[in-house]
Amino acid sequence: MINKLIKEIVKKNAPIVVGLDPQLGFVPQQILEKWYAEKLYSLEAVGEAIFEYNKGIIDATYDLIPAVKPQVAMYEQFGIPGVIAFKKTVDYAREKGLIIIGDIKRGDIGSTSEAYALGHIGNVKIGDNVFNPFNEDIVTVNPYLGSDGVMPFVNVCKENDKGIFVLVKTSNPSSGEFQDRLIDGKPLYEIVADKVNEWGESTIDNEYGYSDVGAVVGATYPEMGVRLRELMPKAYILVPGYGAQGGSGKDLKGFFNKDGLGAIVNSSRGIIAAYKNEKYAKFGAEGYADASRAAVEDMLSDIRENV
Repeated sequence: MINKLIKEIVKKNAPIVVGLDPQLGFVPQQILEKWYAEKLYSLEAVGEAIFEYNKGIIDATYDLIPAVKPQVAMYEQFGIPGVIAFKKTVDYAREKGLIIIGDIKRGDIGSTSEAYALGHIGNVKIGDNVFNPFNEDIVTVNPYLGSDGVMPFVNVCKENDKGIFVLVKTSNPSSGEFQDRLIDGKPLYEIVADKVNEWGESTIDNEYGYSDVGAVVGATYPEMGVRLRELMPKAYILVPGYGAQGGSGKDLKGFFNKDGLGAIVNSSRGIIAAYKNEKYAKFGAEGYADASRAAVEDMLSDIRENV
């Protein structure tokens, strides 16, 4: 699956992913009011509004980008209607030819991890029928429970040509409370990086030489990104933290390999809520999707100039 992602990145010259992380405050008022009028102030109304909002952003940007990354918690907070909006978003993005990175950050004991993996990137059989419940292409995985929690995902990846991004060094300010702790003189995130290499060894494809087991490394820690790039030469890196969290194009070069590949950079609210940014205010709420497209174009220019 990482090969498919790379091909889309190369085709569009766009090592970026748009994070579809909707919050009610991001959804333009005209969309909310439309659905409140039809379904009152309900979870169902919010679910429909979120999907319409996402659809507009996808329609405005799909020709520029290789992938989208919906964050499942932003949908789950609205219960079943929110989960339905998540699934509809995944399906619509697929119709537009995009790779879907499900930001689910799952990881549990073996049987539970297997269930998560089957539901999100695998399949389940009911009678003679086989279903792909959520049908993302790649998902994010929390490695805190060790190999027991990660290998079920790796096995499902092999069976279904899918991929994972394992949390290694995350972009949030408090990540260092655990991830930077020294163990036998070595930061924990480097130990996790070594495990990423081990978990991905059997999934490396010869075409580009990358594994289907990638890593999450935040743009907010560029020096650590350089070190982790060295430690994981065959792992693709998902880089959150660009834009609203402080990362910029000049911080990103070290995340990429000399072949110009090796990383894909995420921006969420900097794109999906661009119309609220003074720089794109001219588009207004009615033109929120056009503002998102302009933000993607600016992000691409920044990365292409600096990477």
